[in-house]
Amino acid sequence: MPAQISVEPGEKNEFRVTISEGKTQTSHLVTVQPKDYQRIAGGKISQADLLTIAFEFLLEHEPKESILHSFDLMVIARYFPSFEGEMSRRLSQL
Repeated sequence: MPAQISVEPGEKNEFRVTISEGKTQTSHLVTVQPKDYQRIAGGKISQADLLTIAFEFLLEHEPKESILHSFDLMVIARYFPSFEGEMSRRLSQL
């Protein structure tokens, strides 16, 4: 069964992302800076949808337990240099 990703807005630019898989789940606090959101998504999708797609990308590369508990969205690009290009590719298919 694929992981279920839920995104809830929090304070300011913060979002709580919960990943449920089987009987386990993890929770992550992610910050999305407006400039990064505009550069990556250009307003084409919501910030919550952007995070869902970003976490789908992460889950293709590592288990949910390996994902940092608190981070800024652009930290993903430090660990996975292909992140922004892959996000552009995925968004172009919407």
